[in-house]
Amino acid sequence: MSFVPPGSGWPGDPATAGTPVAHDPADVRRLADTSSTLAELTARQSVCRACPRLVDWREEVATVRRRAFADETYWGRPVPGWGDERPSLLIVGLAPAAHGGNRTGRIFTGDRSGDWLFASLHRCGWAAQETSTHAGDGQALTGARVLAAVRCAPPANKPTPQERAACLPWMAREVALVAPVVRVVVGLGGFAWQAVWPALREAGYALPRSRPAFGHGVEVAVPYGDRPVTLLGCYHPSQQNTFTGRVTAPMLDEIFTRARSLAV
Repeated sequence: MSFVPPGSGWPGDPATAGTPVAHDPADVRRLADTSSTLAELTARQSVCRACPRLVDWREEVATVRRRAFADETYWGRPVPGWGDERPSLLIVGLAPAAHGGNRTGRIFTGDRSGDWLFASLHRCGWAAQETSTHAGDGQALTGARVLAAVRCAPPANKPTPQERAACLPWMAREVALVAPVVRVVVGLGGFAWQAVWPALREAGYALPRSRPAFGHGVEVAVPYGDRPVTLLGCYHPSQQNTFTGRVTAPMLDEIFTRARSLAV
């Protein structure tokens, strides 16, 4: 099997064998828009098959596997949003890593970027523990939720514009469902920064007329009704960025400490 069958007992699997499956972008839009709860939405996200290239790639990776994980079972499915169901902080990334979220079934879990991200979230009071290694490892987020702009691991970490557009309704609906309580949105990297704007617009956030350029520490007011909400830019804790020093632990802590102060 090139992916974990829904409802087969994987820790935290939100889907069952009866969860409806999206087979094309129109299905994604319909199933996202008719999801009335996060539980229903994440279940439907986790079985999506709307993008053939991404389906083929994620399942090939799950079958071939990396040597270090050759004895493990890979998730091999879309990775749904995860965390607190009433978050004041929403963190948006690019896409699951082929041998991270695509292996563990949880966003930013089991890869080096996640090591940096969750350690910072723990230091800043958003996560129960500093590590996030596998589903069912005891990690939990308090007041925070993490999701990806594209739910499947893409080849070379580069989803196409068409794949990003096909996945947008999943993100837009998730953003809308948590909008009444969210106070801060953090875009991890330039891709996530660009991708989150249409989702915020669909969800009813008030956006500025012109889109500010992405940068680490950039703050933009994006109110939701009469609630103040702030969009924060944060460099992605990718290996390239952490190895070169473009991102450091204090830089991440600065962002998530700032998020804490804005979320009060």
